[in-house]
Amino acid sequence: MIIVTGGAGFIGSNLVYNLNQKGITDIIIVDSLNSPEKVKNCNRNRFKDFIDKKAFLQKLTSLGKVDLILHQGACSNTMESDGNYILNNNFEYTKELFHFCQKQKVRFIYASSASVYGNGTYGFKEDTDAENPLNYYAFSKFLFDQYLNSFKNLESQVVGLRYFNVYGPFENHKGKMASVIWHFYKQAKEEKKIKLFRGSENFKRDFIYVNDIIDIIFFFIENPAISGIFNCGTSNAESYYTIANIIKEYVRNELCIDCEIEQIPFPDDLVGKYQQFTKADIDKLRAAGYKKAFTSIREGVLQYLDLLNKNEGRMKCQ
Repeated sequence: MIIVTGGAGFIGSNLVYNLNQKGITDIIIVDSLNSPEKVKNCNRNRFKDFIDKKAFLQKLTSLGKVDLILHQGACSNTMESDGNYILNNNFEYTKELFHFCQKQKVRFIYASSASVYGNGTYGFKEDTDAENPLNYYAFSKFLFDQYLNSFKNLESQVVGLRYFNVYGPFENHKGKMASVIWHFYKQAKEEKKIKLFRGSENFKRDFIYVNDIIDIIFFFIENPAISGIFNCGTSNAESYYTIANIIKEYVRNELCIDCEIEQIPFPDDLVGKYQQFTKADIDKLRAAGYKKAFTSIREGVLQYLDLLNKNEGRMKCQ
């Protein structure tokens, strides 16, 4: 049996979908149904049971034999101002799952985040010297990564994946926290303009298509002897203007919408908390044996735009 926490969310529902494509349905989803969009994310996926995340830890020992926990559930709001909530939800919850897995010799693959690197002053390598979290969310991810590193001997596989800027289907429920691709498309379609923060010509991020994230997760599922913390990015930094222009071209060709790119003031509440540049160092991932090429930004954005345009941002069987 496989447990997917956050299984009605963005990466989690993509995981369940892809597990189903491999014929795997002995899955328990753990999540909170706090949005109708989450229902749409999982109502066509196939799974054994659905457990509310607040009840899950108490039920965990009574669920029977668990082979693997894919822990994708967390508060991912980088602007969350309640530090204690973030620590309990992201750090303490993950610790409990980790200890269960170690005690029961269950494999554990969890979502970390590239946000642990902060503004990238010290680089983007899986090294303590590079880590400089800027907000509560990033700090919660940093804390568990450090906690894991304190264990020299593990009873079963543990893999932490530091996601860079992931985009793709099943993210409608995320609202403000959805990818810039989702937001830019929505703006272009509804307002005939794409809004970029002033100074965006200097902002570059390592954008990775969610299908590539799923491929990386399956690589570690298929290689249970490998443990550690790994960056999940493409090692390419793309500008917001590049993405905006791909979307501008798409809506003109597919929707007959001519939109403009508009600069807006940089928000005061993001000053000092915003990653202006990210670029994954993926040497460790490659050294572990992951050889697949990554989806180019143009190919990935166009695939995703087609899903947004024709299938409400979900996979076509949905």
